Amino acid sequence: MSATAGSSASTSAVTDKRAERMKRLRELHQKRNEASVLNHKEVVEENKRFQLPDNWQKKQEVAQYRLNEELAKDKAREIGEDYERNKLLDIQADDSERWHRKRDAKHNPDPGFSDFEAATARQYNRLTKQMKPDLEEYQRNKEKMGKDLFYANQNTLIHGQHKDSKEAIDRMVDDLNNQIEKRSKYSRRRRFDDDADIDYINERNMKFNKKLDRFYGQYTQEIKQNLERGTAV
Repeated sequence: MSATAGSSASTSAVTDKRAERMKRLRELHQKRNEASVLNHKEVVEENKRFQLPDNWQKKQEVAQYRLNEELAKDKAREIGEDYERNKLLDIQADDSERWHRKRDAKHNPDPGFSDFEAATARQYNRLTKQMKPDLEEYQRNKEKMGKDLFYANQNTLIHGQHKDSKEAIDRMVDDLNNQIEKRSKYSRRRRFDDDADIDYINERNMKFNKKLDRFYGQYTQEIKQNLERGTAV
C-alpha cells in the first residue's frame, strides 16, 4: 500500500508540474500575441505619421491654440471681462520681450550686408514696394500700343513707342537724390590705424596681438615700456 501511495503522490506531483508549465506556456503565448498586436498598431500609427506633411504637427498646435483662444474669448465675453487685458496680464516680461524681438525682425528682415548680390536684391525689393502703379494709365497705354507691342517678345521693336512722363522722371530723380544723400552719411571704417604702432607681421598676427592686449595688456604695459626704452632688467 505504501508503495502504491508513493507512486500516486509522485504521479500527482508530475501532473501538477506539467499543468503549471502548460499554464505558464499559455500565459507566454498570450503575452506574445498581445505584444504582436500592439507592435502592429504602433507600426500602423508610425506609417500614418510618416505619410503626414512635415508641418502637420505645427499646424495642429496652431489650430489648438486658436481654438483655445476662441474659447477664452467667449468665456471672457460671458463674464464681461476684457480678454486682451487678461491676456497681457498673464504674459511674463521676458516672453513679451522675446515676442517683440520676433515681431521687429519680421517687420525689418534686413540682416545687414552679406554680399553685393543680396544688397542689390534688398534694394530692388525696397524700390518696387514704393512703386504705386497707375492702372488707368496702364490701360490707356495698352489700348494705345496694341497687344503685340504692349506684350513685347524677343522679336518686337519697341524703341520710340513709349515715352516716360515728367512725373515718373521726377520720381526717379528724387529717389536717386535720396540714395546719394543717404550714402553720404556713411563713411568707410578704416581697418588699420595709421598712427598706431606696428607690432605685427600680418593680419592674423595683428588680431592675435589685439587679443593678447585686451586680456593681458594691463599687466604687461610696464614691461613693454621698459623694453621700448631699453631699461628692462
